[in-house]
Amino acid sequence: MKAAVFPRYGPIEVLEVRELPKPSPRSTEILIKVCYSTVIAGDCELRSFSFPWWFWLPLRLYTGLFRPSRVKIPGQEFSGEVETVGNEVNGFKPGDQVFGATGPPFSGNAEYVCVSKTRALALKPAALSHDVAATIPTGGLNALHYVRMAELKPGSRILINGACGNIGSFAVQLAKFFGAEVTAVDAHEKLDALRGMGADHVIDYKREDFTKSERTYDAILDVVGKASFSGCLRRLTPKGRLVIANPNLRSILRGKWVSIKSDKKVRVQFADYKVEDLEYLSGLIEKGELRAIIDQTFELSQIQEAHRYVEEDHKKGNVVLRIPTG
Repeated sequence: MKAAVFPRYGPIEVLEVRELPKPSPRSTEILIKVCYSTVIAGDCELRSFSFPWWFWLPLRLYTGLFRPSRVKIPGQEFSGEVETVGNEVNGFKPGDQVFGATGPPFSGNAEYVCVSKTRALALKPAALSHDVAATIPTGGLNALHYVRMAELKPGSRILINGACGNIGSFAVQLAKFFGAEVTAVDAHEKLDALRGMGADHVIDYKREDFTKSERTYDAILDVVGKASFSGCLRRLTPKGRLVIANPNLRSILRGKWVSIKSDKKVRVQFADYKVEDLEYLSGLIEKGELRAIIDQTFELSQIQEAHRYVEEDHKKGNVVLRIPTG
């Protein structure tokens, strides 16, 4: 099978497409022929291994200390067709159209992927195309998780920082769906796209620092984890919630202290991918309540170009990867 691989950690140029043996599923796994996958910021971070120091060593021990060993193929989400199921797998059969998250060790950017039966994997609704379905497991599930943590009510005011990425583009729409007034923060060239997603207000972070304004919010979702911690707290209402999707050790520790000592709450918790949430999100898309924002589609052979586009922060929504069919 053809697969994108990074035989060593490093810049975009380490990526290449190789012919690899087709994987064989274990008794608890499902072999899926991938139609579409995605390229997200996390794939670029894994390839270059640009992680904070407190997370670097444990992750490096898992992926491979000196070079990638356990994780060689990027890709965290996919949509495709079941080819084979292990004898301990129930609920799926060959020919089923499915979408889901790979989980470690990833490997979604390939013609075939083996996925454990314990992963978030769901039947793809016939009304959803494979490219749309492939964007839901990472961006959609994380967005739903963080928006729920914000505890929005109709009329709540939420600011979303880093609003035009794969998570943010879903978060803006979900916050609107739950009845909130949404302020979306990102680069100037992405503001029109954010308005198209339903954002009530948009801010160009290069021209305006929202943490220094006078406006307050019931919730702030910092998707990128780069906003001033103390500045975000100042912009919260007395019982506001700060949700940090990409935390560092300092923000985790400070957040615990703030949550204990004040009525403001800082929430840091990674998403627990659930099948029922995949089905919920795909149902919203079927009903037209939610859209998968696809910015660019690349071929598997263009894996370097796809990583460059994501790494240079050009994307508005999702970047999908079309996998060859034969």
